[in-house]
Amino acid sequence: MRFLVIITIAGLIGTCSSPPSILDQVLETGELRVVTRDSPTAVTKGPDGPTGPEFDLVQAFADELGVALVIEPVASISEILPKIQSGDAHMAAAGLSITDSRREYLNFGHPYESVDVHLIYKLGTGKPTSLDDVLGRSIEVMAGSSHAELLSSIKVSYPALEWTENADIEVAELMTKVAMGEVELTVADSPDFNIQRHFYPDLRVALDLDIGDPIAWGFPKGVADSLLARADDFLIKADRAGLLARVHDRYYGYTKKFDYVGTRNFIRHFENRLPRYRKMFEQAGEEWGVDWRLLAAIGYQESHWRSQAVSPTGVRGIMMLTQATADYLGLDDRLDPHSSIFGGARYYARQTERVADTVAEPDRTWMALAAYNVGFNHIKDARMLVEWDGGDPDTWVDLSEALPLLSQRKWYSRLPYGYARGWEPVLYVNNIRAYYNILQWLTEKEQARIDAAEIELASGAEESL
Repeated sequence: MRFLVIITIAGLIGTCSSPPSILDQVLETGELRVVTRDSPTAVTKGPDGPTGPEFDLVQAFADELGVALVIEPVASISEILPKIQSGDAHMAAAGLSITDSRREYLNFGHPYESVDVHLIYKLGTGKPTSLDDVLGRSIEVMAGSSHAELLSSIKVSYPALEWTENADIEVAELMTKVAMGEVELTVADSPDFNIQRHFYPDLRVALDLDIGDPIAWGFPKGVADSLLARADDFLIKADRAGLLARVHDRYYGYTKKFDYVGTRNFIRHFENRLPRYRKMFEQAGEEWGVDWRLLAAIGYQESHWRSQAVSPTGVRGIMMLTQATADYLGLDDRLDPHSSIFGGARYYARQTERVADTVAEPDRTWMALAAYNVGFNHIKDARMLVEWDGGDPDTWVDLSEALPLLSQRKWYSRLPYGYARGWEPVLYVNNIRAYYNILQWLTEKEQARIDAAEIELASGAEESL
């Protein structure tokens, strides 16, 4: 009998097999489930669906695996780990720092980015120049974040350090609270700060709390090694192929240049100059299929929304059209705001049409803007330079490196259309990207106030009934 029991158990063991790896599960179900943060530095929901640096990367990873991407943004960073542990998500792509506490529950892949960690304050409130200056001041950070963990490690040396943790808020909202004077200090990674300072130019870096903090994807501990290995291979190849650089440029390229005075002036001009021309921008955008805010950003870069602007080189009007361009468009008066705005919209739309069909958004927009500034023929020359160097002429990140070469005899003498001040369109595009981003933010806040007022009005009407 004992022998039969042993044989039976052995048979049962022999018929059992280990469960498939997470990679095998992904390939078998045809889905890669990813948990992420609802954040500008991870994933946000745009008019055309999800967008953001983490979305672009995990979408490319899912494409390489040949599976569909199922992405779930969560409001709080504290919600990420439960999604992984429950099996609801195969991996986390949420701009996660690699910390000791997270290593207890997650395995991290190859770091694909590094960030600096800043202590943020508002100009005029007294800049802390050391950690001693921070003691006694109000600090608020995200609960369960690497920032809270970093402050805990600092507290070992500074026992009097105190802070508040908030589980229902994102870094961007915390910086808004600092800008509004609701809290004195917060902690933010460099990409988050570089974005928010364009909206709140009084935000400043007081101290660098960490330099080169690695960011990586997280995987279930001990059961996702094969998926982690595939992700590492993908990220290494993506780095070599320039994908990481293109994603970084797409979402952070415009943040490199920051002009404190210029940003404050822009926000002021949004309130006191743009209203005179906003309807024209909106109508021109609708007619030519262009976001009116992009047209307004072009107009601000060209003239700061001054209809009578005239440059020493002869370009004039809100959209600063040359006489040749006005003749091409059939415009009689470049100083007339309506003619200038509608003419500029038509001219920009024409540049967009000329960009190669192989160029995807948003690179298509950046190239059309560069052509608006320097002329499309010089864009064609720059594309040739990119091809000679073995780059990808369909990407703005490669084209923006080639454009400045158009001012060097070594290069322009070999090109069909010759010399150009090639650094100017690069600066031009970056400025417009910054203005456009601020306009999107301002108009979204404006719409949110309108929606709130309508809800309050409707609620009041119901109560009166």
